[in-house]
Amino acid sequence: METTLGELVSRLGGELVGDPAVVVRQIAALDKAEEGDLAFLVSPKYRAALDASRASAFILSPKAADFTDRPRILTPDPYLYFARAAQLFNPPKAVPAGIHPSAVVASELPASVSVGPNAVVGVDCHIGVGAVIGAGCLVGDGVSIGAGALLHAGVKIYDGCTIGARAILHSGAVIGADGLGFARDADKRWVKIPQIGGVVIGDDVEIGANTTVAPGALGDTVIGNGVKLGNLIPVAHNCRVGEDTIMAAMAGLAGSTTVGKRVQVGGKAGFSGHLEVGDDIVISADTNVTKSIDRPGVYTAMIPLQPHADWVKNFSHLRRLDAMAERVRELEKKLAEQDKKS
Repeated sequence: METTLGELVSRLGGELVGDPAVVVRQIAALDKAEEGDLAFLVSPKYRAALDASRASAFILSPKAADFTDRPRILTPDPYLYFARAAQLFNPPKAVPAGIHPSAVVASELPASVSVGPNAVVGVDCHIGVGAVIGAGCLVGDGVSIGAGALLHAGVKIYDGCTIGARAILHSGAVIGADGLGFARDADKRWVKIPQIGGVVIGDDVEIGANTTVAPGALGDTVIGNGVKLGNLIPVAHNCRVGEDTIMAAMAGLAGSTTVGKRVQVGGKAGFSGHLEVGDDIVISADTNVTKSIDRPGVYTAMIPLQPHADWVKNFSHLRRLDAMAERVRELEKKLAEQDKKS
């Protein structure tokens, strides 16, 4: 796509400083940009990269307006503007409607649906207008997939699951596979608990590669509208994830965890089961959430990187914390007794 800065600002907003006739063809990083590219700056620490950049124009915050005298678009959130411009320059690839000859389809589908090679669609499925089912996907019986949904190659959806409109599921995602539901008998052997609930995924959800969502043991596991899940995330049975929550790669939810709306979860963060996390909460990467949280804010629980020798020394102190705490209590008791006598 090719457009002028003037046309771009008329579509996306922002304040243009410079020649509106400058032509841009693509979004690029500051250090990779060439003539015809539009680059963006989020942090002032990349000022030197901006100075050296060969981009034809930039997306900057008003505070950075004087960082360059070249054409620039000023906006309060350059990263968001970059995202919208990137969508404009890189529209989704059009997928022709139709069923590939090698696909096995047991349900009646709208003419606008695309089914790729070696895909399988079971009986009694309801597939919305314009949905795309990629190569090698397996869609079980009784599955509902909303209009405009996109299943990339190799997605697996078990029987009875619901996928909302415009949802995007990346390769290797598995929706509806049983979670870890077992009870122990008197002989300490594991007895499987049938997972008879389902999975309900809302509209405009994006699910990363190899992410799994288990069905409920009794009720449904629910992923709300607008949720974004990164790669390699396990969502266990009976979890509920609120609207517009985002979780980075390798985070994980144990069974019956409820996460509120607009929650942000960093990579490799883990949630113990049967917790409730409220709305508008931020969980830092690598944090272990072991109790419920009801107040908005940023929560972090991790040990920063340190030299191994320091870690060994500090951990030896951690092992003695109970004894040290007991000594402090005894000292406090003695000091209190001395104060009474004096």
